[in-house]
Amino acid sequence: MSYQVFARKYRPRTFADVLGQDHVVTTLQNAIEGDRLAHAYLFVGPRGTGKTSTARIFAKALNCSKGPRLDFDPDEEVCLEIAEGRSLDVLEIDGASNNGVEQVRELRETVNYAPASGKFKIYYIDEVHMLTNQAFNALLKTLEEPPAHVKFIFATTEPNKILPTILSRCQRFDLRPIPTGIIARHLRHIADSESVALTETAAWAIAKGADGGMRDAQSMLDQLVAFCGESIGEEDVQDIFGFTSSETVASLAASIFRRDSTEGISIVHAEANRGKDLSQLLSELTGFLRALLIGRLNPEIASEEVPADFWDCLGEDASHLDSERLLAVLDRLADADARMRRASNKQLHFEIALIRAAQSLDEVRISDVVKALGKGVPPDPEGKAPAPDPSLAQGAVDSKPAAQDQGLDKGTALRPASRTSRKTDAEGQLASLIEQAPDSRPETSPPEKATSGVTGTEQPGKQPLPAQSITEESGTRDPASKDGFYDDPLVHDALRIFEGKLKE
Repeated sequence: MSYQVFARKYRPRTFADVLGQDHVVTTLQNAIEGDRLAHAYLFVGPRGTGKTSTARIFAKALNCSKGPRLDFDPDEEVCLEIAEGRSLDVLEIDGASNNGVEQVRELRETVNYAPASGKFKIYYIDEVHMLTNQAFNALLKTLEEPPAHVKFIFATTEPNKILPTILSRCQRFDLRPIPTGIIARHLRHIADSESVALTETAAWAIAKGADGGMRDAQSMLDQLVAFCGESIGEEDVQDIFGFTSSETVASLAASIFRRDSTEGISIVHAEANRGKDLSQLLSELTGFLRALLIGRLNPEIASEEVPADFWDCLGEDASHLDSERLLAVLDRLADADARMRRASNKQLHFEIALIRAAQSLDEVRISDVVKALGKGVPPDPEGKAPAPDPSLAQGAVDSKPAAQDQGLDKGTALRPASRTSRKTDAEGQLASLIEQAPDSRPETSPPEKATSGVTGTEQPGKQPLPAQSITEESGTRDPASKDGFYDDPLVHDALRIFEGKLKE
């Protein structure tokens, strides 16, 4: 007998053999037991998740001897014919090569013929989304009201390309990507059956690379057996497929948690020099952090995504991080993944993402500020005012109004300070400049006008003085220094700050 690859040799034969699709298997089993069989089914899911295998098992349960029943014998002749694709009552059609109206018309003509030996005539169309719109329209009437002995089973990876009128006539089953832990255990089962020593870390590495597809994982194991023989380790998987070791991914994650960007960049640089795919490395790092985040909520789910030795590599580095911090790190890595897909220098964007991810762990969040404020002195439940500071003695406060100290009239109200009266460094320098400035005024300004310059109000019987003017007492000044005073930059700064102007 010719050699059979693992994907065909270990294809599921019964409902119990289908892995990771319990929601689909349970529904089909209940439909068979309750005699509630629909006329059309649609299996949707990525490659390698069991769409064709589930369709064949369902066809066996319907057309087996004394069927439909669940406890069929997969080794009986009818079931073997269905499994090998040579049954006259189960027709498997490739939608990619039979996608025209003529093929659908031929199908419509054969629908009315009774089954040869089984109870039903089953049409299985794979990649049904490849049919043309005209072919779909030609199939509508037959699909809506087929003969009682006809069952349609469709399979597709792109349900969005199927006409809504077709979707509405089918029961849809979404097959999910198979969890990594289930794939790893099944690979070890195959290795034991083939007398091949497959380490647990190697099985996990293959399962991660398969990305939820059992057929991909089985094909990779087949290739490894041909390369390595009867002993397969994680290093062999990394050498053949370019994967990164679990310790490297865990160390990269730990460098982010420790805010050690230098170590993280060194790891990325070393992996790039080994020829590793940096996009694959980022994907593995993101998947690991996702499992860590999900593990905070449901540890059982995380155990199916990441092996136990990953957690040992991390140690205490991730124990103090909350879910919000992990989300921030994942956001930075997701942004880098989008940029790396269209960038020529992937390493640069990866390194930038590591730096930003480490910095995001030190960002001050509003929630942290609120918590810190909440830990302060609690408010008095009785609503009493706080006690005054004893350092302020009763007599230390001068009760004399400031206006009286300056000799101002009590009836004159002080104007609120304008926006230009704020204290600046230039104001302190202005005072010394005013003392040294040459005074061109012939006489001293009366006190009333000086008061008006401060208060902005006019005293009775006196002329108002503009608020922006600056007055000083006259004195003896050196006339030779007048030009130098007017050209001083500090004078110009003072005029700009106080919105004043020079008077000759």
